[in-house]
Amino acid sequence: MRRLILSTESGADLPKELADKHNVQVVPMHVIMDGQDYLDGSLPITDIYNYYERTKKIPSTTATNSHEYHEFFTKIKNDFPDCIIIHIGYTSKASSSFQNAIIASEELDDIFLIDALNVTGGLTAIVMYAVTLLKNEPTIDPVRLVEMIESKVPKSRLAFVPGKLEFLRAGGRVSNLAYLGGALLKIKPRIELIDGNLVSTKKYRGKMDGVTEKLMRDYLNQYDIDREQLYLLYSIGLDERIKQRMDEIAKETGFKNVKWIQAGAMISTHAGPGGFGLAGLEV
Repeated sequence: MRRLILSTESGADLPKELADKHNVQVVPMHVIMDGQDYLDGSLPITDIYNYYERTKKIPSTTATNSHEYHEFFTKIKNDFPDCIIIHIGYTSKASSSFQNAIIASEELDDIFLIDALNVTGGLTAIVMYAVTLLKNEPTIDPVRLVEMIESKVPKSRLAFVPGKLEFLRAGGRVSNLAYLGGALLKIKPRIELIDGNLVSTKKYRGKMDGVTEKLMRDYLNQYDIDREQLYLLYSIGLDERIKQRMDEIAKETGFKNVKWIQAGAMISTHAGPGGFGLAGLEV
């Protein structure tokens, strides 16, 4: 029986304890700040915020390149001889990382690539779905496993509100943010992944504690999320009282398991401090 190895990118924000526990291999993306290239995960998120406060600029983020992917996949194959790799990647609509993985895999055998069309918790939800499938059926046919994972890609739902809109505006990653107009600094836009693209779908007004509750209730009313698992996302600076309230709502609405995920460098660079989001899989 050939071993199946799951891999993903740091932009999934997959908590290290989950990656280690389930042997999910994670390749880092890049953050460039003050002319220095950092691997995602190698610098404190607070450094990104401090950089913005000092310069009023956000760092740039770059994809894992094809050479890095080739080394990454090759190392996995060296560590786990005769394995089959199933790579679940960051949305190709917002990064060239997935395309670079395709280029790298052309020279290697037994690698399946899945474009998750999602980021952060939405990507983690798909990865952890794959982990569960593999745990429940270790001898599953890899083609069947890939088909089952791909069937969940359109059912992964991610929504978040940024803590500071300056980061979102400076990053320019949200395609229709301009429609918010002159009220930009007085509202909190709801950002979702639609067909792999970051899109602003709604406007909330008010303080963050009220906005986060509205977001969560709207999300749960709009999507029939599997109550087995909910992922709650935060960037450093989110009030602990808000986190407690979100836990309460998750419990009230019947979720069996709730996992908090801290936004890594890729998302924090664009969403800023104090952001909140949630992700899960539709049934």
